[in-house]
Amino acid sequence: MFGITNFTAFVIAGILLNLTPGSDTMYVLGRSISQGKKAGIMSVFGISTGCLVHTVLAAFGLSFIIAQSDLVFNIIKYAGAIYLCFLGVRMIQKQTGVEVEIGTSQRKKYWRIFFSGIFTNVLNPKVALFFLAFLPQFVKSSQVNSPLPFLILGLTFIVTGTIWCLILVLFSSLMAERLKRNNKLKNWLEKIAGSVFIALGLKLAFQTKE
Repeated sequence: MFGITNFTAFVIAGILLNLTPGSDTMYVLGRSISQGKKAGIMSVFGISTGCLVHTVLAAFGLSFIIAQSDLVFNIIKYAGAIYLCFLGVRMIQKQTGVEVEIGTSQRKKYWRIFFSGIFTNVLNPKVALFFLAFLPQFVKSSQVNSPLPFLILGLTFIVTGTIWCLILVLFSSLMAERLKRNNKLKNWLEKIAGSVFIALGLKLAFQTKE
Protein backbone atom coordinates (compact mmCIF):
# COMPACT_ATOMS: atom_id res chain seq x y z
CA MET A 1 0.00 0.00 0.00
CA PHE A 2 1.26 3.50 -0.91
CA GLY A 3 4.28 1.86 -2.50
CA ILE A 4 5.57 0.55 0.85
CA THR A 5 6.78 -2.98 1.45
CA ASN A 6 7.29 -4.75 4.81
CA PHE A 7 5.82 -1.88 6.80
CA THR A 8 5.68 -3.93 10.03
CA ALA A 9 9.37 -4.75 9.71
CA PHE A 10 10.08 -1.06 9.13
CA VAL A 11 8.25 -0.06 12.33
CA ILE A 12 10.11 -2.68 14.38
CA ALA A 13 13.48 -1.69 12.89
CA GLY A 14 12.67 1.99 13.42
CA ILE A 15 11.80 1.48 17.09
CA LEU A 16 15.00 -0.50 17.67
CA LEU A 17 17.01 2.28 16.04
CA ASN A 18 15.22 4.88 18.17
CA LEU A 19 16.14 2.92 21.31
CA THR A 20 19.80 2.91 20.31
CA PRO A 21 21.56 5.88 21.99
CA GLY A 22 22.87 8.42 19.48
CA SER A 23 23.70 12.10 19.12
CA ASP A 24 20.04 13.17 19.29
CA THR A 25 19.51 11.14 22.46
CA MET A 26 22.53 12.73 24.12
CA TYR A 27 21.39 16.20 23.05
CA VAL A 28 17.90 15.69 24.51
CA LEU A 29 19.27 14.26 27.75
CA GLY A 30 21.71 17.15 28.06
CA ARG A 31 18.92 19.71 27.69
CA SER A 32 16.54 17.85 30.03
CA ILE A 33 19.03 17.26 32.82
CA SER A 34 20.57 20.74 32.77
CA GLN A 35 17.55 22.90 31.87
CA GLY A 36 14.46 20.96 32.85
CA LYS A 37 11.47 19.19 31.33
CA LYS A 38 10.16 22.03 29.16
CA ALA A 39 13.58 22.58 27.62
CA GLY A 40 13.82 18.85 26.95
CA ILE A 41 10.40 18.76 25.30
CA MET A 42 11.22 21.73 23.06
CA SER A 43 14.52 20.11 22.06
CA VAL A 44 12.64 16.90 21.13
CA PHE A 45 10.20 18.83 18.94
CA GLY A 46 13.13 20.67 17.36
CA ILE A 47 14.95 17.44 16.54
CA SER A 48 11.73 15.90 15.19
CA THR A 49 11.28 18.93 12.93
CA GLY A 50 14.85 18.47 11.74
CA CYS A 51 14.07 14.83 10.94
CA LEU A 52 11.06 16.03 8.97
CA VAL A 53 13.39 18.21 6.89
CA HIS A 54 15.59 15.17 6.19
CA THR A 55 12.52 13.14 5.26
CA VAL A 56 11.49 15.74 2.69
CA LEU A 57 15.04 15.87 1.35
CA ALA A 58 15.11 12.08 0.96
CA ALA A 59 11.64 12.03 -0.59
CA PHE A 60 12.59 14.51 -3.28
CA GLY A 61 16.11 13.18 -3.86
CA LEU A 62 17.99 16.15 -2.41
CA SER A 63 19.84 13.94 0.08
CA PHE A 64 21.44 12.30 -2.96
CA ILE A 65 23.33 15.55 -3.55
CA ILE A 66 24.77 15.37 -0.04
CA ALA A 67 25.74 11.74 -0.59
CA GLN A 68 27.50 12.51 -3.89
CA SER A 69 29.17 15.83 -3.09
CA ASP A 70 32.06 15.85 -0.62
CA LEU A 71 31.98 19.64 -0.57
CA VAL A 72 28.31 19.87 0.42
CA PHE A 73 28.75 17.07 2.96
CA ASN A 74 31.71 18.80 4.61
CA ILE A 75 30.10 22.25 4.63
CA ILE A 76 27.04 20.92 6.43
CA LYS A 77 29.16 18.75 8.75
CA TYR A 78 31.50 21.52 9.89
CA ALA A 79 28.65 24.01 10.28
CA GLY A 80 26.88 21.54 12.56
CA ALA A 81 30.07 20.82 14.52
CA ILE A 82 30.78 24.52 15.07
CA TYR A 83 27.19 25.14 16.16
CA LEU A 84 27.24 22.29 18.71
CA CYS A 85 30.57 23.46 20.12
CA PHE A 86 29.21 27.02 20.34
CA LEU A 87 26.20 25.79 22.35
CA GLY A 88 28.50 23.79 24.61
CA VAL A 89 30.82 26.71 25.33
CA ARG A 90 27.84 28.95 26.14
CA MET A 91 26.50 26.41 28.64
CA ILE A 92 29.90 25.96 30.30
CA GLN A 93 30.37 29.72 30.66
CA LYS A 94 26.86 30.25 32.01
CA GLN A 95 26.64 30.95 35.73
CA THR A 96 23.42 29.52 37.09
CA GLY A 97 21.82 31.29 39.99
CA VAL A 98 18.28 31.91 41.09
CA GLU A 99 16.49 32.70 37.87
CA VAL A 100 12.93 33.85 37.40
CA GLU A 101 11.82 34.12 33.82
CA ILE A 102 8.30 35.15 32.96
CA GLY A 103 6.31 36.07 29.90
CA THR A 104 8.10 36.91 26.69
CA SER A 105 11.65 36.18 27.87
CA GLN A 106 10.74 32.63 28.91
CA ARG A 107 8.93 31.96 25.64
CA LYS A 108 11.97 33.24 23.71
CA LYS A 109 14.21 30.89 25.68
CA TYR A 110 12.15 27.85 24.74
CA TRP A 111 11.85 28.92 21.10
CA ARG A 112 15.64 29.24 21.00
CA ILE A 113 15.94 25.69 22.31
CA PHE A 114 13.44 24.50 19.68
CA PHE A 115 15.39 26.06 16.82
CA SER A 116 18.66 24.78 18.26
CA GLY A 117 17.22 21.27 18.06
CA ILE A 118 16.34 21.82 14.41
CA PHE A 119 19.78 23.16 13.54
CA THR A 120 21.71 20.42 15.33
CA ASN A 121 19.73 17.78 13.44
CA VAL A 122 19.59 19.42 10.01
CA LEU A 123 23.32 20.26 10.16
CA ASN A 124 24.21 16.59 10.60
CA PRO A 125 24.76 15.12 7.13
CA LYS A 126 24.95 11.64 8.63
CA VAL A 127 21.23 11.88 9.40
CA ALA A 128 20.52 12.78 5.78
CA LEU A 129 22.57 9.80 4.59
CA PHE A 130 20.76 7.55 7.09
CA PHE A 131 17.35 8.51 5.71
CA LEU A 132 18.63 8.11 2.17
CA ALA A 133 19.97 4.61 2.91
CA PHE A 134 17.27 3.34 5.30
CA LEU A 135 13.95 4.44 3.79
CA PRO A 136 14.42 3.05 0.23
CA GLN A 137 14.78 -0.48 1.63
CA PHE A 138 11.06 -0.41 2.39
CA VAL A 139 9.88 1.25 -0.82
CA LYS A 140 8.74 -0.85 -3.78
CA SER A 141 11.08 -0.59 -6.74
CA SER A 142 8.23 0.66 -8.90
CA GLN A 143 7.64 3.59 -6.49
CA VAL A 144 11.18 4.83 -5.84
CA ASN A 145 10.49 7.99 -7.84
CA SER A 146 7.37 8.82 -5.82
CA PRO A 147 7.79 10.99 -2.70
CA LEU A 148 4.67 9.55 -0.96
CA PRO A 149 6.15 6.31 0.46
CA PHE A 150 9.25 8.17 1.67
CA LEU A 151 7.10 10.76 3.44
CA ILE A 152 4.92 8.10 5.10
CA LEU A 153 7.91 6.07 6.27
CA GLY A 154 9.75 9.16 7.47
CA LEU A 155 6.76 10.42 9.43
CA THR A 156 6.30 6.99 11.02
CA PHE A 157 9.94 6.96 12.11
CA ILE A 158 9.63 10.50 13.47
CA VAL A 159 6.50 9.67 15.51
CA THR A 160 8.08 6.63 17.20
CA GLY A 161 11.30 8.55 17.82
CA THR A 162 9.44 11.51 19.29
CA ILE A 163 7.49 9.29 21.70
CA TRP A 164 10.70 7.62 22.90
CA CYS A 165 12.52 10.92 23.35
CA LEU A 166 9.61 12.38 25.33
CA ILE A 167 9.78 9.37 27.66
CA LEU A 168 13.49 10.06 28.12
CA VAL A 169 12.75 13.71 28.87
CA LEU A 170 10.18 12.81 31.52
CA PHE A 171 12.40 10.43 33.47
CA SER A 172 15.66 12.34 33.11
CA SER A 173 14.10 15.66 34.13
CA LEU A 174 12.43 14.08 37.18
CA MET A 175 15.75 12.72 38.39
CA ALA A 176 17.57 15.95 37.65
CA GLU A 177 14.95 18.07 39.43
CA ARG A 178 15.94 16.56 42.76
CA LEU A 179 19.59 17.31 42.11
CA LYS A 180 19.20 20.87 40.86
CA ARG A 181 17.91 22.34 44.12
CA ASN A 182 21.55 22.92 44.91
CA ASN A 183 22.77 25.86 42.79
CA LYS A 184 26.38 24.63 42.86
CA LEU A 185 25.28 21.24 41.57
CA LYS A 186 23.09 22.93 38.98
CA ASN A 187 26.15 24.82 37.70
CA TRP A 188 28.00 21.53 37.34
CA LEU A 189 25.08 19.97 35.46
CA GLU A 190 25.18 22.89 33.02
CA LYS A 191 28.93 22.41 32.51
CA ILE A 192 28.58 18.66 32.03
CA ALA A 193 25.81 19.20 29.46
CA GLY A 194 27.97 21.80 27.72
CA SER A 195 30.88 19.35 27.61
CA VAL A 196 28.57 16.74 26.06
CA PHE A 197 27.57 19.21 23.33
CA ILE A 198 31.22 19.99 22.60
CA ALA A 199 31.99 16.25 22.43
CA LEU A 200 29.09 15.77 20.00
CA GLY A 201 30.41 18.63 17.88
CA LEU A 202 33.92 17.16 17.77
CA LYS A 203 32.50 13.74 16.94
CA LEU A 204 30.51 15.24 14.08
CA ALA A 205 33.57 17.12 12.79
CA PHE A 206 35.51 13.88 12.40
CA GLN A 207 32.69 11.86 10.86
CA THR A 208 33.02 10.51 7.35
CA LYS A 209 30.41 9.30 4.88
CA GLU A 210 31.21 5.65 5.54
